[in-house]
Amino acid sequence: MSATSLARCSPIYYSCDACKCVSSSQNHQTSENRNLVTNRRFAKPNRLVLHNRSKKLNDPSLTRALREFADSGLMEDALHLFDEMNKADVFVWNVMIKGFTTCGLYHEALRLYRRMVFTGIKPDSFTFPFVIKSAAGASSLSQGKTVHAAVIKLGFDSDVYVCNSLISFYMKLGWAMDAEKVFDEMPERDVVSWNSIVYGFLAVGDGVRLLVMFKEMMRFGFEPDRFSIMSVLGACSHVDCLKMGKEIHCYAIRSGIEDVMVLTSVLDMYSRYSEVSYAERVFNGMSNRNIVAWNVMIGCYARNGRVVDAFLCFQKMSEEPDVITLINLLPACEEILEGRTVHGYATRRGFLPHVVLETALIDMYGESGKVKSAEIVFDRMGEKNLVSWNSMIAAYVQNGENYSALKLFQELWDGDSSSLVPDSTTFASILPAYAESLSLSEGRQLHAYVVKARYSSDTIVLNSLVHMYAMCGDLEDARKCFDQVVFKDVVSWNSIIMAYAVHGFGRISVCLFSEMITTSEVSPNKSTFASLLAACSISGLIDEGWEHFDSMKREYGIDPGIEHYVYMLDLIGRTGNLSSAKRFIEEMPVVPTARVWGSLLKASRNHNDITVAEFAAEQVLRIEHDNTGCYVLLLTMYSEAGRWEDVNRIKLLMKSQGVSKTTSCSTVVTRGRTHVFTNGDRSHVETNKIYDVLDIVSRMVEEEEDSYAHCVSKMRPETLLKKRGNSPRRHSVRLATCLGLISTETGRAVMVRNNTRICRRCHEFLEKASKVTRREIVVGDSKIFHHFSNGCCSCGNYW
Repeated sequence: MSATSLARCSPIYYSCDACKCVSSSQNHQTSENRNLVTNRRFAKPNRLVLHNRSKKLNDPSLTRALREFADSGLMEDALHLFDEMNKADVFVWNVMIKGFTTCGLYHEALRLYRRMVFTGIKPDSFTFPFVIKSAAGASSLSQGKTVHAAVIKLGFDSDVYVCNSLISFYMKLGWAMDAEKVFDEMPERDVVSWNSIVYGFLAVGDGVRLLVMFKEMMRFGFEPDRFSIMSVLGACSHVDCLKMGKEIHCYAIRSGIEDVMVLTSVLDMYSRYSEVSYAERVFNGMSNRNIVAWNVMIGCYARNGRVVDAFLCFQKMSEEPDVITLINLLPACEEILEGRTVHGYATRRGFLPHVVLETALIDMYGESGKVKSAEIVFDRMGEKNLVSWNSMIAAYVQNGENYSALKLFQELWDGDSSSLVPDSTTFASILPAYAESLSLSEGRQLHAYVVKARYSSDTIVLNSLVHMYAMCGDLEDARKCFDQVVFKDVVSWNSIIMAYAVHGFGRISVCLFSEMITTSEVSPNKSTFASLLAACSISGLIDEGWEHFDSMKREYGIDPGIEHYVYMLDLIGRTGNLSSAKRFIEEMPVVPTARVWGSLLKASRNHNDITVAEFAAEQVLRIEHDNTGCYVLLLTMYSEAGRWEDVNRIKLLMKSQGVSKTTSCSTVVTRGRTHVFTNGDRSHVETNKIYDVLDIVSRMVEEEEDSYAHCVSKMRPETLLKKRGNSPRRHSVRLATCLGLISTETGRAVMVRNNTRICRRCHEFLEKASKVTRREIVVGDSKIFHHFSNGCCSCGNYW
């Protein structure tokens, strides 16, 4: 210890207690002055004096000085003094262990404990609570279990304080069964024991078990205190148990336990259940509001879509905003300008860098479609945790940049940091990218890793696997994953209902919805009805569609959204009553979007009504939207009708707006390799064999070249040659199908993905091909999957 440090500490050593100058104030003053002079001029002799005195039994003043050092966090000075003291007294060891533990120096505390045991000093009941806390802080299960064994050996396993520490230790490390065993074997329990076990279950995320233990606590006559109430309110926030949360709130009011921390927990509970009016009532009734209460109320408004109220609450804050304030405010930023304003405010206030706030900014930019801004935030982060990586991956996937998401995921996977290992959220975020990029084989590999990493029972991951397999065309494996979900939530049911819907098996989707309602306790939401109405629309279940559409508001109190009206418009369009479809749009309580008019346009195409098609296209073109599909559809209809002036007009309009027709391409995977074809493609190594098979199958289905004449009879002569070169007989979907037929085992389904809508001629060809080849052919186009089997298609020839 330096002379300066000793000078600073010496007045404690030579206080009036140490020199025993209590006879008179004069003697006391003289002694104090003498000691101060000694401290300043004779630091080394003081160390010798202390050393000589410590050879004997520890002077009370030294013990008191040691304790004051430890309590003040001056552990270096405490350690110097401790090393010069007599160590036969267990109390001085306890003071040091407690000091290290309080300062967060857990490994030092454990080392001192081992040194104590090696020296032969027996720990007492005051030693173990701090040693156990240090083992928990160091996340050392092995050392904690060793200390637990010593507790049993020395007979302290009946000490309530020691057992409470063991419960907290096991719960913190996630060993709930061991914690509960300690709790069950306690001969005596106090309210801290119950609070420890209750809070422990909250920490490990077992809200159901927490509520059971809380009820037992009440049954055994223990009155809950503020800590018990906060724990059970936290459980009610995560478990679907609003009724019990309200009961606990009433209990807190009756018991007078309404401090700011308890009321903030009540606020958070109501917020998570979207009970904004209850939350407002509690918040407005709080006499003292701290920064946490303001943050929770802002978060409550933001999570429940009360954007204006969230910003008004932010402006009214009586406390200085902190980082958590901005994190809670960001979800309320529906417009990118608001989000950028919050970002700028955080920068000006010096809140950045902050890993949680930066991650929230990535989420905000991703949801706003500003992927480049999210990338900038991510790349500038000095510290990135797994949540940050997950957020950036999710931002890519949400905005359709699937290959960027896959690249970032691979970077995370190959990273050198062993602490960043993909978790269930990572897998749930990246699996949709595999679905959209058609990487079924790679998706299967990731599924294998999920099983190996023991996430195969995670509901969120399984839901993503259902979606991935369904969108990659493997409906059988999608159903297997759904059946493996033990605790099916609303997303599980929505995913499988939509899976069967996009594959054209609407009847099964309707049956699954009925099973969800009758056998599970899960209530349908807006997405459930969107999936259900999509199933009815795709499969042409008109009566069932109207029945479920009417039941949304009547039975479940769900107001239809724009997506529900689009599916109902599709159903009306199937009937061919286009005037009724136009009237349905006029009577909608929401403003029609491009999707609505696009649905009418599709119906007019299927029923060859150019007048309605022109009206619908005019509405689409008025809206800021990607109008490529609209132009192409009109171009096709005008061409088939021989209206060449309109064809040229649409082409000029497309050219002036920089719109070009999407190049049709089809993908098929054989023997682990992905093959991509375009119309009339001859670049494949097995081109000759593919075209030979195509000619054979065409003859088998009795499709001759001159059968195409009816499609081009009305075309201009100068365009006929070009069109014959782009004949449906050479479309990419046929080429990919033929490669699949010759490259897969007999009897196995051929799976093809096409990036555009299948033309009607190819659809007819594939229907007949499935019959003559006795093979199931599955083709996923830009909207749905077509299952061709024995001459029929699952779409019912309407797509």
